[in-house]
Amino acid sequence: MPLSRLLILVVSLLILLGVFIWLITAISGLYTQVAWMASPFLANLLLFLIMGLLGLGIYAFFYYLKPFKIRHPKQKKHRPKPQIPIEKSAAAEVSLNAIGQQLDQIQDRVAKQALLERSEEIKTALSQGDLRVVVFGTGSAGKTSLVNSLMGRIVGEVSAPMGTTSAGETYQLKLKRLSRNIQITDTPGILEAGVMGSQRAEIARNSATEADLLLFVVDNDLRQSESQPLNILAEIGKRSLLVFNKTDLYPESDKIIILNRLKQRVKDVINPLDVIAIAAAPQAVQLPTGELIQPDAEILPLIDRMVAILRQEGEDLIADNILLQSQRLGEEARQVIENQRRKQAEKIINRYQWISAGVVAATPLPGVDLLATAAVNTQMVIEIGKIYGCELNADRGRELAISLAKTLGSLGVVKGAIQLITTALHLHIGTLIVGKAIQGITTAYLTRIAGKSFIEYFRQDQDWGDGGITEVVQQQFQLIRKQEFVKQFVKDAIIRVIEPLKLHLSPDELEEEVEDLEPLEIPQKLQTLETDWDQPNSLQKDW
Repeated sequence: MPLSRLLILVVSLLILLGVFIWLITAISGLYTQVAWMASPFLANLLLFLIMGLLGLGIYAFFYYLKPFKIRHPKQKKHRPKPQIPIEKSAAAEVSLNAIGQQLDQIQDRVAKQALLERSEEIKTALSQGDLRVVVFGTGSAGKTSLVNSLMGRIVGEVSAPMGTTSAGETYQLKLKRLSRNIQITDTPGILEAGVMGSQRAEIARNSATEADLLLFVVDNDLRQSESQPLNILAEIGKRSLLVFNKTDLYPESDKIIILNRLKQRVKDVINPLDVIAIAAAPQAVQLPTGELIQPDAEILPLIDRMVAILRQEGEDLIADNILLQSQRLGEEARQVIENQRRKQAEKIINRYQWISAGVVAATPLPGVDLLATAAVNTQMVIEIGKIYGCELNADRGRELAISLAKTLGSLGVVKGAIQLITTALHLHIGTLIVGKAIQGITTAYLTRIAGKSFIEYFRQDQDWGDGGITEVVQQQFQLIRKQEFVKQFVKDAIIRVIEPLKLHLSPDELEEEVEDLEPLEIPQKLQTLETDWDQPNSLQKDW
């Protein structure tokens, strides 16, 4: 003990001794005086009261100030099993239940079974799954060395992997005071050249998105090609540690500069405490005697940080990851349903476009009259609506068909379609086609534009979007006027319309027909469309 502290202790004891002697002397004098002036009984009573007050004061001192802590033998307590936060667990369960309802709508048995199995895996992980730590980065960053060092330091030696797949090798370990096991996966390197490199990088990214904790390994300053995937993973909520490996290759001054630069670059997505410098597999050092010495791996800071995060945040990380996985699975299910609906709607469009073509070709009008396709389009929109879960009555279907017909007319799509189909037919078969054939095929083309527009309308929950019906129609017209589609469309039209009806024409007859192909005054005609609809005509009877 230092001399100064010893002196203070001695002086304090002397003072306490002096106070104690003074207190005894004062009480003794008081006792004698009371016994002489009053009676011995009162003196004894007063002494008893003073001693009681002193005892109470000493007890209060030790009770409230607790200058000495009495240590009891430690009793082993059973740690309760960590529970996933209630609100996150509930959100994940709601998401999984919604996925179950979506799966009931999927008709493709293979796709449905695959999604169902993944849903069950997520449910299992919610209750008893392992914590997944994924090591991610370029192939040259030393990921495998890092995994080996982690396993060697934590469990004593690198055990055999749980499985070696195209997604990398996975090891399992157990930490004290952590109820779940830990899986550490070494993924393929990213940014490798060639087709195989791209495929391996995609596998690595998929593994990274399924991680509870991500170790992003670099061996120098962060490059743009590395920064992009790191930012993407951070945006979807991945908890990441940025690991600066191979620090033994740099002088101490350069190491500090690079580490600080890394912290600065990722400050918006990663906590500076989570940017850690290590040397997973230091190079051998040659002594002056010529002997080679292999330094120990310098990964203790990473282990300490990783263990602290898994113990403190492990259940939160699992809950967040499960919620993310369930949302991604739900999005995949929605995409499968969307593709399924689109295929079904395409079949309806294909059927009604040729129905409209046949009707118009068989009973030609003076021009391409949109009234002729109104009945067909009405039935088409009702059937497409059913596919998307929207039950429409005839009046609502007619209202939508008329609204879209007005838009086609006002945008000049009718005239553009006539010119496009006429040119395509002439270039494709090299002969002249009768005007009513062009009318029928153009009508089919317009019916297709209408059908594709209705798909977008129902896909957006019966909403035309910010640009309204005009923008949707223009987009669909631009999409299906592409050369490749028009060629195939004309081929189908020749088989379905021209050949069955033998609709060929001589050059002199073509001139007369082309004059008749000028579109009618569409807006004026459409003003009477709703009235004309209620009047019986041959088209409706045929329909």
